[in-house]
Amino acid sequence: MSTPHLRTAAACRAGCAGPARSRRRGLALPIVLLLIAMMLVTSSAWLESALFDARNAGALADYLRSYHAADSALRLCARAVVAGPADAPPMPATPGEPSAWQRPAEFDARATMPVDAWPGSVRPPQCMIEGWQLEDRPDARAWLLTARGFGASADAQTWLQLQLVLDGDAIESHWRRVAARPF
Repeated sequence: MSTPHLRTAAACRAGCAGPARSRRRGLALPIVLLLIAMMLVTSSAWLESALFDARNAGALADYLRSYHAADSALRLCARAVVAGPADAPPMPATPGEPSAWQRPAEFDARATMPVDAWPGSVRPPQCMIEGWQLEDRPDARAWLLTARGFGASADAQTWLQLQLVLDGDAIESHWRRVAARPF
């Protein structure tokens, strides 16, 4: 005879635990889904960070390309002025710092290209030489040299300037960076 209170092991596995076991039964799925969601968010953040770093590296390479192109053009123009100032433009009649480089049409018309091409640049670098009459040194000959270098696109530009003064046998050069495009 069997007693009604005792159950077999198979019957107990099916429902002996009662309500406590049924509460634990659906808990694994939400935990696994939460872990997967956290991994997806972390992966997408890493991907965005990698893309941002790649864009920054490309922009830096473009800036360095345009900077070195402008610097080389500036040095070649300065060397040409020092070697033969007779080829340089005439001195202006009025004193004061030249400003023709700030007008796009005039810069494009008067700028020279000291090299035919620059590696990786969309255009060769340009250089403009402007005569400069110094108020405090009337016997000195001075020039403002402005160079523009390009990167892989026309928008990636670096502008550099050099103030060059020839006073007898003395050569003075004062370098300055143009922070923004003048146009």
